Amino acid sequence: MATTSSSDGKAGELQPAEEGPEADSGSGDDSLDGLSNGLTRCPLTPSLSPRKRTTSQSKTEPPLLRTNKRTIYTAGRPPWYNVTGTTFKEAFVIGLCGGSASGKTTVANKIIEALDVPWVVLLSMDSFYKVLNKEEQELAVKNEYNFDHPDAFDFELLITVLRKLKKGKSIKVPVYDFTSHCRRKEWKTVYGANVVIFEGILAFANKELLKLLDMKVFVDTDSDIRLIRRLKRDISQRGRDISGIIKQYNKFVKPAFEQYIEPTVQVADIVVPRGGENFVALDLIVQHVHSQLEKREITVRSALASAHQGQPLPKTLSVLQSTPQITGVSILRAGETMEQALMAVCKDIRLGKILIQTNHDTGEPELHYLRLPKDLSEDYVILMDSTVSTGAAALMAVRVLLDHDVAEDKIFLLSLLMAEMGVHSVAYAFPKVRIITTAVDKEVNDQFHIIPGIGNFGDRYFGTDAPSDWCESDEGMDF
Repeated sequence: MATTSSSDGKAGELQPAEEGPEADSGSGDDSLDGLSNGLTRCPLTPSLSPRKRTTSQSKTEPPLLRTNKRTIYTAGRPPWYNVTGTTFKEAFVIGLCGGSASGKTTVANKIIEALDVPWVVLLSMDSFYKVLNKEEQELAVKNEYNFDHPDAFDFELLITVLRKLKKGKSIKVPVYDFTSHCRRKEWKTVYGANVVIFEGILAFANKELLKLLDMKVFVDTDSDIRLIRRLKRDISQRGRDISGIIKQYNKFVKPAFEQYIEPTVQVADIVVPRGGENFVALDLIVQHVHSQLEKREITVRSALASAHQGQPLPKTLSVLQSTPQITGVSILRAGETMEQALMAVCKDIRLGKILIQTNHDTGEPELHYLRLPKDLSEDYVILMDSTVSTGAAALMAVRVLLDHDVAEDKIFLLSLLMAEMGVHSVAYAFPKVRIITTAVDKEVNDQFHIIPGIGNFGDRYFGTDAPSDWCESDEGMDF
């Protein structure tokens, strides 16, 4: 099962793709939908029972929504780049290897549940089977095609996709149809992974693939248990007969395990006997991942506040003289105030939205929601926000557009009011981005609000109330 996110929907809401011939017996468990939170960890215990739907925001309860089919974490993604706008930290990639029906997907889901970190992606080798020709399809129907051999997988595409995902790029994952043994026309889009859990029977079989794995876990389950799980799965889920399953197991599955899979246990960092039932081993894995992620933490806002003091405004800044407001992709909520004017000028313009809010514990901006039009890499993008103080939100929004292959010199940042600090922050990180505003104020206060500012423009526009002492910032909707 591959878990992916669509750029047409929420930025971390992940949709499960198809299961392959080697999907584990635990693959029916619901994978987390991708958004998670750097919160208090949930220790793994055998008595852990599923929680009911909740929107709790307390310190003891992680902010999440749970239903029968999905779990959505409502925390945002902290910065993954430095003050220059360059990607600073790569995603942490966990490789899970083991025999067919060993419980790899179950182990992956339990790790995700216990991690509680922002934005986890589950990627399966089953998505990367090669397209079968007519002769191979006929063999597959007769249970004569070897899906467990390395030649059955498109390792070149798999390595390319995992390398880009590790670097924080937006990627597309194929969806394999095991009925027709070909790839579907619609591929799934994945973006924004802090942790990638990659599972497959041959996850350790390629040297280039091994180089991309930060942690290698081998799921070791007794062969009799794996065979029983495979029989139950193929009979109940795929309508196969017992004789065909046993024939395929003896001819392909078992020999492939002994030749290609079992020997790779030597490269594993951790071996997990009994799969998802080994709570001690799973808890050790979660602890190690947390320690590695803590080493990669970075801060952006405090660095931006002092990075460009006293410098002249850049040549890329254009201050418009009393002209009508021009406004494409809006930074919610205040950016929406500029959409009407843009649509009045460009009737058929496509609009996207990005929600960025401040984490009050860390003071850092976090990406909460993303909806961008399809195939915008060749477009000129007008990025709208009513005010920009430190530039932290604008910096994150520009980084999102670049991750979706929008050219830097095709991005126009539009604002009603900017602080000099915010202008410098954006221009320093992205010198080719065009910055357009109607006015520039010199200062921000210790809470990063523009002085004197124009108040909460979003509240004024939408007719909502704001605290009496409120001043405008580029994360104003949080106050």
